[in-house]
Parts: sequence; structure tokens; C-alpha cells
Amino acid sequence: MSDISAVATRIRFVLVRTSQPGNIGAAARAIRTMGFARLVLVAPQRYPDAEATAFAAGADAVLDDAVVVPDLKRAIADCHAVYGATARQRNVALTEYTPREIAPRVQADALAGAEVALVFGNERTGLENDELALCHGAVHIPTAADYSSLNLAQAVQVLAYELRIRLLDNPAAPPPHRTDPPASAGAMEGFFEHLYTTLNDIEFHKGRSPETIMLRLRKLFLRAAPDERELRVLRGILADAQRMARLARGGS
Repeated sequence: MSDISAVATRIRFVLVRTSQPGNIGAAARAIRTMGFARLVLVAPQRYPDAEATAFAAGADAVLDDAVVVPDLKRAIADCHAVYGATARQRNVALTEYTPREIAPRVQADALAGAEVALVFGNERTGLENDELALCHGAVHIPTAADYSSLNLAQAVQVLAYELRIRLLDNPAAPPPHRTDPPASAGAMEGFFEHLYTTLNDIEFHKGRSPETIMLRLRKLFLRAAPDERELRVLRGILADAQRMARLARGGS
């Protein structure tokens, strides 16, 4: 397997709540022409559907192998890097990249053995804030300010094209210096749930908004990208904090 093919097998394109099956087929065609094959569908409104097959224009293998899951958390649970495509600034503070800027990051992640997800939202509403909160970064296509409307499959094509050009021009770019890949998205979500519970147990908030604090902490830890061993240390600290809180309350 070539370096390009090896990298491509670690990259998945995730379509969330797609309403038009034709867009699913067109997206399958878009990634297939750029040498990618992994498509994940999160709660599509109509799939499988003959319209998807027609718009795939021969990329039937991509549709045949597409994975359908009920929610985004399940789609990215084993991923170490997740980037959400968004056309608008949201209330979720994420580092923002253009497709050309994200391509070398995706390549480096994949070369290091990480599973990478590129996530695209519903055609009308895009990704919701709670979906973007699961991402490590946002990808924004710099369209014209007075007409920024992009079809879903067109957005997929732009990112797939930039990734392919990056892989062709730099097929063996060195991986990051870290020896272990970041913890998976599923492991990070488990950590965030543990963190949220611990902050409540130690009565940290004291009138401050738990949601605002958690958004800021999510951004901090996603930027830090701890690996599995580091995450175990952090969760051990949380568990000890919970134990001390129980002792302080006179619990067992």
C-alpha cells in the first residue's frame, strides 16, 4: 500500500443529518475521485435511496461500505482528530482553518496512525453547537462574502481536493514528534463527563455558569490533545478529588 493510500484509509468523511439523498451520492462521488473511500452517515433522513445511487455516478463501492450511525458521538468515537466544516462563526470557540491549512494537519495526524474525521452538517443548518463542541477545530471555506452558498457535496469536494494535493505534493511528510496519538474522541467525551461530575461534586461553580466553564475547558483540553496515558492520569486526579469531596461531606 502506498503512503497516500495508507493515509487515505485513516480519513473518514462524516455527513450529519443529511436531508437530500442526492447529496450523499454526490459526496460519495466527490471523495472517490480524490482517492478516498470512507463515508459515515449520521442519522440521514433518507438512506439508502435510489437518488443517492444515481448521484454517486459509479462510486457505488463508497455507498456500499458507508457506515450509518444514529449520532455524531458514535461516528467519531474512535477518532483522535475531528474537524468540523462550518460556514458561520458559532458560539463554540474553536481554532479555525482553511481547507489548505487543515490539509497538512490531517496528513500529519494520519501519518502518526491517528483516525481522522472531517465532519459536515445538515444542508440547511450546518453543524449545531453541540456537534461543533465535539470537534478539535473548525474548517471554513473562504467563499465570497456576498455569496457564500456552497452545496454540501461541493464543500466535501473542496476539502477532499486540498487533501489530495497535499498528499501528492508531500507523500512522506514526517509525522508529529509525539510518540502516542491523542486520545480518541470517545475517551475525551468520557473524560469531559467525569470532569463535569467532579466540578459539581467539589461545588466548583458557586453561581458561575457550568456550561460556559465546560466550553472553555473543552477548548483547553482539546487543544492540548492528551494521549490515553495522560488522560488516565487526569481521570485519576478527578477520582481523588471526588473521594476527598465525599470525605469532606462525611460520606464513605
